[in-house]
Amino acid sequence: MNRIAGKPRDDTLIDVQFNGEDNNVCQLESFSEEIPGHGHNGSESSLSCSDLAGSVHSSHSSDSVCDQCEKENSQHNHESFQHLSSLSGIWRRRALFLKYRSRVDKQQQSKDSVFFRDGMRRIDFVLSYVDDKEKDAEKKQERRKVYEANLQEAGLEMETEDKSESEDGKTYFLKIHAPWEVLATYADILKIKVPFKANDIPEHRDVPLSWLCTPFRLPTHVMHPEPDYFTSAFDKSKTDFFLIDDKDTLFPPSTRNRIVYYILSRCAYQNIDCQNNDKKGIKRLLNNGTYSAAYPLHDCRYWTQSRDDNCENERYSLYRYWAQFFRFYKEQPLNRIRKYYGEKISIYFAWLGFYTEMLFYAAVVGGICFVYGATTYDQSTWSKEICSENIGGQIVMCPLCDKKCGYWKLNSTCNSTWQSHLFDNVGTVFFAVFMAIWVTLFLELWKRRQARLEYEWDLVDFEEEQQQLQLRPEYEIKCRKRRLNRVTQEMEPYLPLTNQCVRNCVSGVTVLFWIALIIASIIGVIAYRLAVYAAFASVMKDAPTNKIQLVGSIITPQLATSVTASCINFVIIMILNFLYERVAIWITDMEIPKTHLEYENRLTVKMFLFQFVNYYSSCFYVAFFKGKFVGYPGDPAYMFDNKWSGLRNEECDPGGCLIELTTQLVIVMTGKQVWGNIQEALVPWLKNWWVSRSARNHPESLYSRWEQDHDLQHFSQLGLFYEYLEMVIQFGFITLFVASFPLAPLLALLNNILEVRVDAWKLTTQFRRPIASKAHSIGAWQEILHMIAVFSVVTNAFIVAFTSDMIPRLVYLYAYHSGNEPTMQGYIDNSLSIFNISQIPIDNQPEPEENPAWFNSSVITTCRYRDYRYPPGHDKEYAHTMQFWHIIAAKLAFIIIMEHVAFLVKFFVAWMIPDVPSDVTARIRRERYLIQEYLQKYELEKLKVQLSLNGECTCPSESVSVSMRTPVQAQL
Repeated sequence: MNRIAGKPRDDTLIDVQFNGEDNNVCQLESFSEEIPGHGHNGSESSLSCSDLAGSVHSSHSSDSVCDQCEKENSQHNHESFQHLSSLSGIWRRRALFLKYRSRVDKQQQSKDSVFFRDGMRRIDFVLSYVDDKEKDAEKKQERRKVYEANLQEAGLEMETEDKSESEDGKTYFLKIHAPWEVLATYADILKIKVPFKANDIPEHRDVPLSWLCTPFRLPTHVMHPEPDYFTSAFDKSKTDFFLIDDKDTLFPPSTRNRIVYYILSRCAYQNIDCQNNDKKGIKRLLNNGTYSAAYPLHDCRYWTQSRDDNCENERYSLYRYWAQFFRFYKEQPLNRIRKYYGEKISIYFAWLGFYTEMLFYAAVVGGICFVYGATTYDQSTWSKEICSENIGGQIVMCPLCDKKCGYWKLNSTCNSTWQSHLFDNVGTVFFAVFMAIWVTLFLELWKRRQARLEYEWDLVDFEEEQQQLQLRPEYEIKCRKRRLNRVTQEMEPYLPLTNQCVRNCVSGVTVLFWIALIIASIIGVIAYRLAVYAAFASVMKDAPTNKIQLVGSIITPQLATSVTASCINFVIIMILNFLYERVAIWITDMEIPKTHLEYENRLTVKMFLFQFVNYYSSCFYVAFFKGKFVGYPGDPAYMFDNKWSGLRNEECDPGGCLIELTTQLVIVMTGKQVWGNIQEALVPWLKNWWVSRSARNHPESLYSRWEQDHDLQHFSQLGLFYEYLEMVIQFGFITLFVASFPLAPLLALLNNILEVRVDAWKLTTQFRRPIASKAHSIGAWQEILHMIAVFSVVTNAFIVAFTSDMIPRLVYLYAYHSGNEPTMQGYIDNSLSIFNISQIPIDNQPEPEENPAWFNSSVITTCRYRDYRYPPGHDKEYAHTMQFWHIIAAKLAFIIIMEHVAFLVKFFVAWMIPDVPSDVTARIRRERYLIQEYLQKYELEKLKVQLSLNGECTCPSESVSVSMRTPVQAQL
């Protein structure tokens, strides 16, 4: 292994000289300060190759350059140094770049490259650090020295770029390369699958009318960049078993950087004889400032191809075919995404794309239901009665709040009644049932799609590997105790049960505290609603907004209260989210999960539980509590059942509570999506623009590939988690409350079309290349989606029954209609109860100046209110009528019937659709059979060779072959 290091002097660039007697020893001479942790006290320093134990020592002759050329340049370099010493400031730095550009031209090598200076060894990872002058600089230098020495012992090869070659003149870059021996060793440890035979199963996926999808297709070379193979877990001792044409390209860059990161995460930065076992891993070195960044490289600039012929230009291809918005109607190149970013990121985009496709069908049906509501308004008898001057204009309604609210006429709610009819109609019930079926189809079809991707991406047996092999470095470091694993018969770290229980209890109490904080904030918003409604009613009575054409009559006290409360609630939601995210990560770290999968699942549960309460609690209040406990004009109900609080319980909008639920849903859902897109796209772009403002005009020969990526934003390990969380919260909005707003799927569809390309754009252009990781599914989000799907059936049934007026209308139509034929005429009069104005307590009566000019107390002696109660003078005065109880019974019966029908259809559809396609099952069996068969032949061939070398006869008979068949082969 070769490591270029040395003692630089002054501030010129690195000049490389090689000892002609030994091509494996590199010497660096430069004119700058000594690089911390890389040099010795002498004028020259050298590091010879260090190899893995038991591996063959190999030299890299490509590191050598022509000695004669170097001698010719030595005199020129000395003259350059004298000239540069006379310069200062920006002119000095410009001279440095010009000098280096001339050297680049001579070497015919661009700095926009993913290879070492020899042009042969690929840069698999980059570490950067700044030579600071702080008091702990020596400690950081010592950590780096020990850590990098341990990396060498692990077999990694390194090359350093001096700070004088960086654009800011402060940052060192340590380039890391994993040679074949390291890759093969850890591919064996991590059970990375490698091809051993070309796939011989023909494709039979002819889709009828597939030509219709031609405009949405991408070229074949983009969709399928590699041929299809049967694969098996890599075994270093059987390399000749696999199809290895070129060892340098067997493992793609995503796999290479995953292996290197695996080593970096477990390598110690202390001497072996130290007793502290927790000083390991690149994460801790990043946290304590020893290194400033650690990242794999993008292979080229995203807007143009690299000048290096050995570069794959995958980033450019992804930007061209995937990350541009005008490609929104095209399919996603999932195989290319997987090849470049790894399976975990590609499975997210596969799920997001599939979810967006399924949203199209829900959006079409929701749009039809909305159009139905808009076109059937003229057929709504009850709406005509409300807007009629002879009916709604003659009905005087009771005040909706104490003192500041006057009497009002029913026909003043004509506009809100029209708005309510858009969503509160027969189509609402149909759409609620349709969405119950849609969500089942979505989840079941995704299972099939996911099963196919698992096979195509070699993830069928990944979950077991994840649990057994990929322990979190933090778990290995913090768990000092060891015990015997009954399966592997090896000692492994573990967390004692008592310690685990204490940590889980602290975590649970913390989550409950934050949920209680959300509930307290919702109560505060409710108190705001109750407090300001009276103020809005008083102010807006003669406000100038009433005279505005078109919208003047729409702006009511109820609407103003609902909109402002929703906006305040949205702001509170965003603030609580920002604070809780950090708390959730802290308590999850405190629990010390064993594997990466377990860590993400625990964090997922905590975050979603909080977000569920945070985003949906206000919608649940409007849907199921507002207007349900208001009492009646003579005995109104108050918040906390305390009259002295002065906060009278809020009544629904005259058009019904459904329109208020729609308003709340639109504001929170739309606001979240807009704010999310701003955070995802605009903020990273502005940060990158500011960081790279002084370097964006450099040619690629000067602005190196590692510097370009260093200036980009860091894509954290939880970056994908937040993407899932955003989409799952959206999924909850379009399923839990879709009965109140059929256009919700359409809004989600438009957002997701943009979301796919925004996520692709920011990942390709604004972030460093993420560390590749594997995932066989969307993880815990799958179960959360199933939970939301089941819960949505219940919530939509309750919304139709208790929030809309659908059931009271049906009860009136079939049981309480006037005349011999079922009709809705007279429904408005039937649904309003009568109250004697003289019986309203003095504290609840409106102030004289609040009553409208047409109100005359000597003429108008009664008012109406929404409820089913006996009129004044009846034996059961103001008690609920039998019709009220009939409606309650009908609502409960509707909920039971709708739930049972929806669940029956869901379970039937889930039973009808297999989770794994039949052709995928056949391919999995075929692959397992071939692995057994080929391994058997391989072992037999090795045995024949071994026996022939020993001079023995080797005639393996058919009986031997049959006897060596495995049970799996015999079964197949």
